[in-house]
Amino acid sequence: MRRCPRTAAVETNEDPSPSSRQRLGGRPLRLPSRSEGRAGSSACPVPSRLAPVSAAGSWTSPRPPVRPCAIRLRVLLAGPVGLLLALAFPPFDAWWLAPLAVAGLLLLVRGLPARPALIVGLAFGLGFFLLLLRWLTVIGWDAWLGTSAVEALVLTPIGPALALVQRLPGWPAWSAAVWVGEELVRSRVPFGGFPWGRLAFAQADTPLTPWVALGGSALLTGAVALIGGLLAAAALGWRRRSVGGVAVALLAAVAVPVAARLVPLPVDGRVVTAAVVQGNVPRTGLDAFGQRSAVLRNHADATIRLAAAAAAGRVASPQLVVLPENATDIDPDADAAARAILQRAVDAVGVPTLVGAVVTNPADPSTVLNQGIVWLPGQGPGERYSKRHPVPFGEYVPFRRVLARWISRFDRIPRDFAAGEAVGVLTLGPARIGDVICFEVAYDGVVRDTVLAGADLLVVQTNNATYGRTGQPEQQLAMSRLRAVEHGRTVLVAATSGISAVIAPDGRLVARSPEFQPWTYSGPVTLRTSRTAADSLGAWPEWILGTLGLAAVVLAVGGRRRREEPEAR
Repeated sequence: MRRCPRTAAVETNEDPSPSSRQRLGGRPLRLPSRSEGRAGSSACPVPSRLAPVSAAGSWTSPRPPVRPCAIRLRVLLAGPVGLLLALAFPPFDAWWLAPLAVAGLLLLVRGLPARPALIVGLAFGLGFFLLLLRWLTVIGWDAWLGTSAVEALVLTPIGPALALVQRLPGWPAWSAAVWVGEELVRSRVPFGGFPWGRLAFAQADTPLTPWVALGGSALLTGAVALIGGLLAAAALGWRRRSVGGVAVALLAAVAVPVAARLVPLPVDGRVVTAAVVQGNVPRTGLDAFGQRSAVLRNHADATIRLAAAAAAGRVASPQLVVLPENATDIDPDADAAARAILQRAVDAVGVPTLVGAVVTNPADPSTVLNQGIVWLPGQGPGERYSKRHPVPFGEYVPFRRVLARWISRFDRIPRDFAAGEAVGVLTLGPARIGDVICFEVAYDGVVRDTVLAGADLLVVQTNNATYGRTGQPEQQLAMSRLRAVEHGRTVLVAATSGISAVIAPDGRLVARSPEFQPWTYSGPVTLRTSRTAADSLGAWPEWILGTLGLAAVVLAVGGRRRREEPEAR
């Protein structure tokens, strides 16, 4: 009959020495006798308790192997835990589920070897992204499934990484650093990265939000993940019936949001009157801009109505006006009629107006530029910002020659959008605005660069008509609210069909539009020039935490190998 492998380095039924007793948490280690090993089936006995854990959380002896049936159960549970994380984000806004989902993933991968932990990480990522990115179904089921699968694959290594760092003392902190490191990678690869789904983006209006003003999105993500790690530690302490361990972990978890209240969020500054115009689109979905002239006229007419309302005293007279991305899809540089329509609207309102336009790239006419153009009354177009981070497969098609043969939908993008090079700081009336266009709001560096270049007001020009009523506009609005707090700036969000908004420097929503209705706002906004700690620190918190997470993984791998070598000998 098959013999069971030893479960300890020394096979003995005698009580361990006092030093061994101390090392094992004060309890003698009893191993099964040979008769007990022969009495059962060929399956190896599994200890009824996990290996003891010290107060610091480090394992003092190798963990027992996890049964195959337990591994399968963990893989099955990983998908639902990923769904819980997606529910923390808009439009569901159950933000408190984010640390719970992190805790759940930590418990699922605890003690697993690399391969099962990878599978758990993949299942978690699929559950998370399939729900979070469901708005991509309006593009096509293949776009939704493909993007979700790619993002889940990038997320997958977090499974074994979290399993490894749990072998180290103070592992809740190391696990938080690992999570920041994963987001660092996912925000940059592939094709320039896709930061959607960062833990910070679920915390736009929560007790944890102020951390973003201290260390940016990375520090806020770290705070959420740290709470998750502490909750997992509390759950393990409860299982071990360690009242003190549970109390310490829970008190530390509560301290994270309490400490966030100490981060100052100033809102003072110079006040000017600004207007945001949402002209609406003729239809939803992919054909929202099938009637390009109608979209242009909608926004021009809404601007003219704003001018009439200001002249009649029904609204405050603006000193600057912001129109959304794609306010005109007809190139005003090449089309005299489109240019005349815009000039008439800007002349009516009588103040500098930021216009979102798609124009032919003068450096390469085979491509186009997504621009924000400062349009001056009586003069015409002035300063411009060209979008620096075009969206792959949305604004340009990588591997076009190959993919276009198989996916006819790419014909909707007849010319690729080229990337701009200059930071989007423009003079718009009394303000120095930092212009970011649509998905650029998700990228830390694109927004931060405008503040460091002197912007005292942030503007997000966006076109979410394709994704209307899918939850995507709410997710993007949450990012804009975080950027307001992170940089201490008022944020004006101008969308073609919604959601447009005015956001105070502390993240409060001053005004918000409905979707698919014409809407304008004209009122006071605050201009601020002082920098937050996050502005001064820049990307350092992200790189430091990410590097610490990688170092923790390397240290855990080295420690495991050192433990395995004596056993092999």
